[in-house]
Amino acid sequence: MSVVRNRLMCPKRGELLIYLGAAPGVGKTYAMLGEAHRRLAQGTDLVGAVVETHGRKETADLLEGIEMIPPRYIEYRGRRFPELDVEAVLRRQPHVVLVDELAHTNIPGSKNPKRWQDVEELLDAGITVISTVNIQHLESLNDVVAQITGIEQHETVPDEVVRSASQVDLVDITPEALRRRLSYGYVYGAERIEAALSNYFRTGNLTALRELALLWVADQVDAALTKYRAEHKITQTWEARERVVVAVTGGPESETLVRRAFRIASRASAELLVVHVVPDEGLSGVSAPQMGKVRELAASLGATVHTVVGDDVPTALLDFAREMNATQLVLGTSRRPRWTRIFNEGIGATVVQQSGTIDVHLVTHEEARRGLSLGPIPTRERRVFAWLAAIVVPCAICAVTVGFLDRFLGLVAESALFFVGVVVVALWGGIAPAVLSAVLSGLLLNYYLIPPRGRFTITGLNAAVTEVVLLAVVIAVAALVGNAANRTRVSRRAFQEAELLALFAGSVLRSPDLDTLLERVRETYSQRAVSLLRNRDGKSELVACAGENPCLTVDSADAAIEVGDDEFWMLLSGRKLQAHDRRVLSAVAKQAAGLVKQRELAEQTSHAHAIAQANELRRSLLSAVSHELATPLAAAKAAVSSLRTADVKISPDTAESAATIEESIDRLTALAGNLSDSSRLAAEVIRPELRRVHLEEVVQNAILKVGRGATGLHRAGLDRIKVEVDDAAAAIADSGLLERVLANLIDNALRYAPDSPIRINAQQVGDRVLIDIIDQGPGIPHGAAEQMFEPFLRLGDPNATPGIGLGLTVARGFIDAMGGTIQASDTPGGGLTITIDLAAPPRTTHR
Repeated sequence: MSVVRNRLMCPKRGELLIYLGAAPGVGKTYAMLGEAHRRLAQGTDLVGAVVETHGRKETADLLEGIEMIPPRYIEYRGRRFPELDVEAVLRRQPHVVLVDELAHTNIPGSKNPKRWQDVEELLDAGITVISTVNIQHLESLNDVVAQITGIEQHETVPDEVVRSASQVDLVDITPEALRRRLSYGYVYGAERIEAALSNYFRTGNLTALRELALLWVADQVDAALTKYRAEHKITQTWEARERVVVAVTGGPESETLVRRAFRIASRASAELLVVHVVPDEGLSGVSAPQMGKVRELAASLGATVHTVVGDDVPTALLDFAREMNATQLVLGTSRRPRWTRIFNEGIGATVVQQSGTIDVHLVTHEEARRGLSLGPIPTRERRVFAWLAAIVVPCAICAVTVGFLDRFLGLVAESALFFVGVVVVALWGGIAPAVLSAVLSGLLLNYYLIPPRGRFTITGLNAAVTEVVLLAVVIAVAALVGNAANRTRVSRRAFQEAELLALFAGSVLRSPDLDTLLERVRETYSQRAVSLLRNRDGKSELVACAGENPCLTVDSADAAIEVGDDEFWMLLSGRKLQAHDRRVLSAVAKQAAGLVKQRELAEQTSHAHAIAQANELRRSLLSAVSHELATPLAAAKAAVSSLRTADVKISPDTAESAATIEESIDRLTALAGNLSDSSRLAAEVIRPELRRVHLEEVVQNAILKVGRGATGLHRAGLDRIKVEVDDAAAAIADSGLLERVLANLIDNALRYAPDSPIRINAQQVGDRVLIDIIDQGPGIPHGAAEQMFEPFLRLGDPNATPGIGLGLTVARGFIDAMGGTIQASDTPGGGLTITIDLAAPPRTTHR
C-alpha cells in the first residue's frame, strides 16, 4: 500500500507510444491491440479506455481479454456521446492504457477540448499511453494534406505532442494493398467503398500521404540520432544518412562547385548543404553580388546555405561538417601557385589530412589556372614568421653583402639594402618586428661594414650620421607601414562585420522568424545554444531559443549581449567570443528584440481588427433587430390597448393579463428604441439640431413619458420625483434627444432606487448648465462610475431588474453628440447622482 501511495504522490511521467499511419485503414488500431496482448502476456497491468473498431470484425476480436474502462457519456444537442473518462482511468491507475485516435476533438462539456490534452493528464499521472494518429492530423502538415486530397482536416494534434513520444511506429502499407483492403470491405461498409476509392483513397493521394509519413518519420529518426550524438558527445561522423557539404568562398568558382556538389548529392539521394566560412582576414575578394548568385543557385537546387565564422578555415569547415553529420565534403582546388605551398600548404591539403571518415572531393575549376598571390596566412603563423624574418632578413643581407657585394658597393648602397630588408619586415609583421629588424640591421651594419670593422665603434662623423638617420628613417617607415597594416586589418574587420550583419538582415527579410535568426547566430558562431531572454516586472521570460540546453539566466551564459533598454538579453553558450563578435551580436540582438515587438504589434493589430469587425457585426445586428422589432411591437401594442378600452368587456383576470402584456410590450418597445439608438450612435449618423430649449419643459415631458408607461414602471413611483428647475433655466441642446436622455435616467433611478425620493434640479454655472438627477438608493460600487456607461454592463444583481444595460450608454452617446458631458458620482449620505453638463445660451444684454 505504501508503494502505491508514493507512486501517487510523486509519479514519474508516463511514456507515450504512437502508431502512425498514412491514411485510415492501414492497421494502426490492429497493431495497437497486438501490442496490448503482447504486454498482457508479460504480466503488464493494461486497460483499454478508447478503442475505435469502426465495425471491423478482425479488430473487434482483438478486444477479447482486454479490460475496458467504460466511457463517460456527455449530452449534447439531444444526443449522448461517449468520451474518454479520464477520472476513471486515474482512479484505476493502470501501468498502460490504450487511447485510440489522439487527434479526436472532445464533445463540448468535456474537461479538455482535445483528446491529446486528456492524454497529457494521464502521462503526468505516470501512466503509459499507447495511441494512434494519422499523418493528416499533424498540425504542420494540415495544409499540405488539404492541398493533396482537397479535404481540410479539422481535428489536428500539435507536432510537439507526437515528437515528444518515446516511440513512434510507422504502420506502413502500399497504396495498392490499402485499396484492395478497402474494396474487400475491411475498412468501410459496402455503401461507402465506391465513393472512398474514387475520392480520398485514390492511388495518387495515398502515395503522397505515404511519402509524407515516411519523410516525417525519417526526420524524427534523424533528430533522435542528432540528440543522441550530442548527449554522448560523439563527434565522429556516423554514415546513417548521406549529407554533402560544399565549401564556397564567394568567388567566381563558387557556382561551379555548387553544381558539381549537387550532382554528387543527387547520385546518392543526399542532402546538400552550402557553407561559407567568414575568416578574420582576406575578405576583400568576396562581394555581395557573387554570394547573392550562390544563394539563388543553392535555393534553385534545393540546398541550404550556411555561414560560419572561424579564424582557422579548415577547422571551421570540418567542425561544421561533423556537426551536420556530413559524409562528404566538396572543395575547390587551390588558386595559389605551387611555390606558395612552402609557406602554407593550403586549405584543401589541411582538410584532407584532418577529415577522418569524411570523404573529401577536390574539384578543379577555371580559376585554378590563373594563379593567385601568396594569399592570407593565419594570424598566429604570420606573427611567428614576422619575428623570424626580423632576425633572418638582416642576417641574410649582411651575409650576402659581406661575402659577395662588399667589393662592388659603397656604404650608401649597403645601407639601402638593409633599409629595404627592414621595410619588407615591416610590411610582413608590423612595427614591433620592424624595430627589432632595424636595431639588428644597425648593429650588423656597424660591426661588419662601417670602419673600423669588427668593432661597435664609429670613428667618422658621416658614418655615425648615416647610421642614426638610417635607423630613424627605418623606424618611421615601419611605423607608417604598421599603421597602414592596422588600418587594413580594421577595414577587413569592418568588412567581416558588414557581411555578417548583411547575412543576419537577409535572414530576417527572407524569413522573419525569431527561431530562424537565433539558429543562424548559433550556427555562424559555432555555439551550443542561443536564447533570447526578456525581463518583465523583475521576472525573466524565455522568448525563444535555438540549440540544446539554452541558458535561462544571465549568470549561466558564456556570453550575454544586452539590448540597450535592459529589457532583452541574448545569451550564448559555447566557444568564447571576441570583442568584434560582440559588436555584431549587439546589432543582431536588437534585430531579435525588434522581431519580438513586431510580432506583438501584429498580434495587437489583429486583435484590434477583430474587435472592429465584432463591433461592426454588433452594430449591424442591433440595427437589424431593432428595425425588425418595431413593427410587430407596434401592432401588439395597438391590439392589447384595444382590448383594454372601456368598450370591450372582459373578465378581471383577462384584464390583468392584458395589462401585463401591455407592460411587457412597453418594456420591449423601450428596449428596441435603445437598440436602435445604440446602432445609430455606433454608425455616427445622429445629427442633433441644437437650439435654445427650456429645461422645465423638457424635464416635464420626460416625466410624462415615463408616466405613460414607456418603460413599464408603476405610475405610483412618479410621486417620488421632485423637480427643482427654474422656469427661466435653458440650455443649448436638441430637445428630443435631451428628453430621451432624461427619461432614461429617471427610469434608471426609479428602477434601482425603488424606495428613494428622486430629485431633478438644474443650475447655470458660468456658460454651462448642470442638470442633476439625484437618488438616495444603494448607489454603485466604488470605482465603477465609468463602467456603468459601458454597453451591456449592469452593476449589481443582473436579475434584480429588467433591461440589458443600454439606457445609460445611449444617454452618454446623445449627450456627447450635443457637445456635453455626463458623469456619475456618489450622493452625499448614500445614493447616486447623475450630472449632465451642457452649454448655456448666451446672456442677453438690456440697454
